Amino acid sequence: MTQQTGEFSESVMFINDVTDLEVYVESLRLMRVLYAFLKKVPSSEYDTVRQCKKCTKSIPAQLAEGFAKRFYPAEFKRYLMIAIGSSDELVTHLKLISIAVPHLANEALKIGEEYRTLSKRMNRLHQTWGAKSAK
Repeated sequence: MTQQTGEFSESVMFINDVTDLEVYVESLRLMRVLYAFLKKVPSSEYDTVRQCKKCTKSIPAQLAEGFAKRFYPAEFKRYLMIAIGSSDELVTHLKLISIAVPHLANEALKIGEEYRTLSKRMNRLHQTWGAKSAK
């Protein structure tokens, strides 16, 4: 079982650096998407935009800090849970934007779905990290 995806494979994948984690790479990709989107949100929603930025920056930061403690599975999993919480919080802020700025609703909800998928992937990593491989 690969630590990265939680899926069984014949090849062995070594994770030497946080950048080897797919969820880390995806969190950075989504951050770029979110920042481009937030430029379209009116200044009247400044507080929500600010919260979105805090959440999206927290995800890769928590993954990186947790990865530094990867040899202590409980500690790494604690940081994963914080990253999942930030991702889920971000989904809520995007729903709020979709309500407050109706013409951006479709785009906000689409990005929110991408963060929901990221949360699910991090949750899967949380479930499988440190588990013994089985064939």
